[in-house]
Amino acid sequence: MATRSPANRAISGTPALETARRAARSGFATENGRLFLWIPVLFGVGIAIYFGLDREPVRYIGPLAAGTCAAVAFALRWKGTAGFIFPAALAVAAAGFSIAQFRTMAVEAPRLERETGPLTFSGRVLSVETQARGVRLLLDRLEGERLARSGELPARARISLRTGGDQISPGDRISVLAVLQPPPSPSFPGGYDFARAAWFSRIGAVGYALGAPRAVDAGSEGSLRTWIAGVRRDATTRILAATPKDSAPVAAALMTGERRAIPEETLANMRDAGLAHLLAISGLHIGLVAGLLFFLVRFGLAAVEPVALRYPIKKIAAVAAVVGAFLYLLISGATIPTERAFLMAAIAFGAILIDRTPISMRLVSVAAVAVLAMSPESLLTASFQMSFAAVVALVAGYEAAAPRFAEWRSSG
Repeated sequence: MATRSPANRAISGTPALETARRAARSGFATENGRLFLWIPVLFGVGIAIYFGLDREPVRYIGPLAAGTCAAVAFALRWKGTAGFIFPAALAVAAAGFSIAQFRTMAVEAPRLERETGPLTFSGRVLSVETQARGVRLLLDRLEGERLARSGELPARARISLRTGGDQISPGDRISVLAVLQPPPSPSFPGGYDFARAAWFSRIGAVGYALGAPRAVDAGSEGSLRTWIAGVRRDATTRILAATPKDSAPVAAALMTGERRAIPEETLANMRDAGLAHLLAISGLHIGLVAGLLFFLVRFGLAAVEPVALRYPIKKIAAVAAVVGAFLYLLISGATIPTERAFLMAAIAFGAILIDRTPISMRLVSVAAVAVLAMSPESLLTASFQMSFAAVVALVAGYEAAAPRFAEWRSSG
């Protein structure tokens, strides 16, 4: 058995080296509890690598890399060495890569390759979006002899109507004369890539109608999604009808997330005033809805003495807040900022249910991983990047100031 030379033994036994080793072990022990916070970062790195490729990689490369790195990390962890961190980090990044690739394959659908039309086709209305002039429809289950002959039949098509859209509701089947085009590419390098967004929405064609659509069978092909879209449209219509004309589009945007009816002049004024971000339903709106429900339910239950003394009214109020926030998520369109805000609110109120701290960086990490796992393409959007950057800054400030506030409260 080989032994170390006296020189090596002398070096390893120096006080300075032993002090450095103890400091390294102490630092690792201190940060070991915060390694979890790097999971969404590494997960996002894997997703970014996938979307940065110029061609589709081999399908099994991501899961193979993730499984191999995870096995190596587990083996090193079993031996009790800190060397498991590097392969574990690679495993998380490979998992993000795999999720992005799987999501891309899962939503793959036929799409047009060239402009087609005018032609008549029919489809089921999935959603109706009110615009400043007319409406915009999202259709699926497309049928049409000429459309089928023109190439691959798109899974979904989005068309704009100038007239005849007022009486259309989600779930209706309509026939329309329209011109269809492939989803457009970015207008300039680095610009918004609508074609990529359309891919993940399974939209294979966009276009405009020539004249009013014809109802084939009203409400014949309804589903839970079309029912929710119908409720959202009805709520938007009622808000627009019951609110003064000047403020009605903004009120509808704040309540149901429907912003396309806002005049361009109003949008420009809000951008100039720095208030345009308030139109996107996110943390502020979800927080107001969930917080209001939480305090109202808790206050109401606290006013009933037998209930307040026998039941955990704080936890009951937390459940009511989560349910209300989820319904608001559905009615507001479930965009990326809204999903992120709901997930964070749900985790915060879940922490109340298990008697844990509701505000922490771990909460942000779990919400980020959940959003990226469901919609990895959201990593490339400004809404994801800005919303999580803002939340991380707020929570970091809270964690830094919490000890001082606790000391201030105890001394007072």
